[in-house]
Amino acid sequence: MSKLPESPAIFRDTLRDFTADRSLLKLTAMAVVVGTGGAFSAWILLRLIGLITNLIYFQQISVQTVSFAGRHLPLWTILIPVAGSLVVGLMARFGSDKIRGHGIPEAIEAILLGQSRIEPKVALLKPISSAISIGTGGPFGAEGPIIMTGGALGSLFAQLFHMSSAERKTLLVAGAAAGMTGVFGTPIASVLLAVELLLFEWKPRSFVPVVTAAMIAAVWRPWMLGPGPLFAYGIAPMIPWWGLGLCAILGIVAGLQSGLMTIVLYKVEDLFHELPIHWMWWPALGGVVVGIGGWLDPAVLGVGYDNIRALVNGSLNMHDAFALLIGKCVVWIVALSSGTSGGVLAPLLIMGGALGSLEAHFLPFGDAGFWAILGMAAILGGTMRAPLTSTLFAVELTGNHYLLAPLLISSVAAFATTVLLMRRSILTERIARRGHHIMREYTIDPFLQTRVDQIMAKPVHTLAGSIPVEEAIAFFMAAEGPKRHKSYPVVDENGKLTGMASRADVLRWSREGWGNAKTLADTQIRDEMFTCYSDELVGHLADRMAVSDFGRVPILERGTDRVIGLVARRDLLRVRTRAIKEEREKRQMLRLA
Repeated sequence: MSKLPESPAIFRDTLRDFTADRSLLKLTAMAVVVGTGGAFSAWILLRLIGLITNLIYFQQISVQTVSFAGRHLPLWTILIPVAGSLVVGLMARFGSDKIRGHGIPEAIEAILLGQSRIEPKVALLKPISSAISIGTGGPFGAEGPIIMTGGALGSLFAQLFHMSSAERKTLLVAGAAAGMTGVFGTPIASVLLAVELLLFEWKPRSFVPVVTAAMIAAVWRPWMLGPGPLFAYGIAPMIPWWGLGLCAILGIVAGLQSGLMTIVLYKVEDLFHELPIHWMWWPALGGVVVGIGGWLDPAVLGVGYDNIRALVNGSLNMHDAFALLIGKCVVWIVALSSGTSGGVLAPLLIMGGALGSLEAHFLPFGDAGFWAILGMAAILGGTMRAPLTSTLFAVELTGNHYLLAPLLISSVAAFATTVLLMRRSILTERIARRGHHIMREYTIDPFLQTRVDQIMAKPVHTLAGSIPVEEAIAFFMAAEGPKRHKSYPVVDENGKLTGMASRADVLRWSREGWGNAKTLADTQIRDEMFTCYSDELVGHLADRMAVSDFGRVPILERGTDRVIGLVARRDLLRVRTRAIKEEREKRQMLRLA
């Protein structure tokens, strides 16, 4: 253990706002590679989806995105989603079951529970399974799988080097943000998604590399998928002063819609769990519903970016918008509950936009596109519990910053609604069903806000170094008298620390037959301890206690090195007690005369 600290003549404040060091530069440089990989993986996935769709449905070789809207599919195409889902089920059974689901919960699990390590086969099988699922008509988006795929590429790249779990997490999330940027062209929203959903921290060490990767992907995207916003909307509606209230109401309705869909989704998933067959066959059963729904209304099949574009343009009438809302909701819930592979962002945009488009017919201002965009952002904010991400996501998708205020209001209203009505989101509910709880709130660590002198025991009970060892043994072995601690600081005549005496020391001295010829100062216990100054942060002390496994630490006064306190493990709980008190204790600070 560390020896007694030297007493500095002048106290040097070494605390900083952030803990970043030169590793930030290394991670940022690596993020350039990860960002490029994420962008190209997004391009490959989208092209692979287009290839499979064209080949299976229309017997033509092309990688262009296909629109199902307005088409009439023959009856035999009902079997296409069934066959695709069956292939995905086989890949999950004999490849890796981690490819099931929509990607974001799996990325969160890898970050929080898997030391940010993703297996190479998951990085390969996830995009392939998602391309098969979506390409054969699955009603999903490509963003969830590409978030998982980009994250897997970042994790694999990090695993090639000697890196900590926290550093691997940074590159995993950087890859996820780059993948999302590559699909949608929304670098700012991708960074916010990382902050609100994936990083679980706010540190320059992770934030700067994630921004770097997202911006690198944004640079590559125009060369691969074209420039400009994905769903351009150039209208700036005049909103009356009371109009923002209607935006909030739309957000509340979207929050209720989000909550209802989440509840139904997991109820249907529970029904699948009750089936007397292996889960490998569940996606094929979900594919039956998708096939029938696609035959009745082909618009519900696939990614559906053409549907989003029609909603933003306001070109869907009430009948088509209502049919799209109900049909997409049914096939999406059943397919996702069955455990197949696909994302949730694009389906949520369609369902929220369809409801907003229907509501536009009863609202006094704005066109159908305006309310559809608000509905899209609101349902994202409520379902994913990420209102900042959903707000900037809609702004970047449409290229219209004039919508910022109404988008924020509707997103926050939907967010507040789901937070108050539901314990978990669609993402964390899946993780909770696997036996893990995730707290989504970001708070400052109270251990890094509290000084040691605020929790230490004082005045401290000490033993004089001049007392004989036999007297110290009798003190520890006394059956009566004051309650004995496990260890005590030993001080000289000036109150300065010379060592620590513990019950374990007493037993050893008794076995070795130490007598009155020896004093505590002669026991040479000086190096078997560490100390702390009263003005240090409790968090730093707690870290050192955890690493060294010391249960009691003498506290010194800076400048004199006199022992003025003692901190035991139980004293650390006072920090939590203070934090709880600040949260729960209510007082009226001002009173009117």
